[in-house]
Amino acid sequence: MLLLHIAARHGPYVLLAGLLAGLLLPNLAQPMRPLLPPMVVLLMFVTVLRMKPESILGSLADLPRVILMVVGLQLALPLIVLTVGFAGGWAGSPVLFALLVMTAAPSIAGSPNLCRMMGQPSEFALRLLVVGTAMLPLTMAPVFWFAPELGGFAQVLWAAFKLLITIVLTTSAAIVIRKTILRWPSQSTELSLEGIANITMAVFVIGLMPSVSEALLLDTQRALFWIVFTCLINLGAQIIFFRLTRFQLPADKATAISIIAANRNIALFFVALPPEVTTPIMVFIGAYQIPMYLTPLVMRRMYRKSWAQR
Repeated sequence: MLLLHIAARHGPYVLLAGLLAGLLLPNLAQPMRPLLPPMVVLLMFVTVLRMKPESILGSLADLPRVILMVVGLQLALPLIVLTVGFAGGWAGSPVLFALLVMTAAPSIAGSPNLCRMMGQPSEFALRLLVVGTAMLPLTMAPVFWFAPELGGFAQVLWAAFKLLITIVLTTSAAIVIRKTILRWPSQSTELSLEGIANITMAVFVIGLMPSVSEALLLDTQRALFWIVFTCLINLGAQIIFFRLTRFQLPADKATAISIIAANRNIALFFVALPPEVTTPIMVFIGAYQIPMYLTPLVMRRMYRKSWAQR
């Protein structure tokens, strides 16, 4: 129990420890890989278990705003990337493909947890996650139409459908438990759940990092390029979206949108698309975890300082 409380109080450093373990101990990844899907389920279950059931989905009046945000993040943004890419003559380049995959994907499962680390409620992030995953067939269709090199449309849809079913079932189970067994969780229980969520995220990243470790040894320049690129894109997107939304939206919504704008479930595409499509940027998926897991450490001051000044 004490270990869980320590992990809860020092979440950003727990994520950093997982990231470093994944980079420095790539042999740990092999036994971790079969555990990745169950860990996604556990993370989602624990995250929802920490929320009040009545605030999880929010009022129906908020649904149009959530849908509008999802359309902007998952449809408008990748189409802008495509337009700029074609205008700049970068069609077919690994960089454009990486940006396209990132912007077309829905939120990562850990986004509600990241919001909590920034000191904000996680309910709006969960709504964006659920609605974004549900709307993926609609938002990704135009993107795949204009970028046929993505291929594998049906496979990605099937992967998204399975993820959505997993989210719905896991969320429902957590809500039932919260309404029955865990109606009034103690502070100790809250801390334990937060510790479990932080440790789960830290262990999860270990299974995703071997591609970066291998690339650093075999082609250091290429690996460093993707690490710098993902950090600039991820952290830069958070700063841009935060500046665009912080005075227009409440703190929890602006924080959720900023985090989700940069942290997407690109694994959906890498699991579903054929190897010949994803091989050129396989290092990208590993490098992409670095700014994602550094977000609580690097960006927390920006988020918290801004809300303290309001």
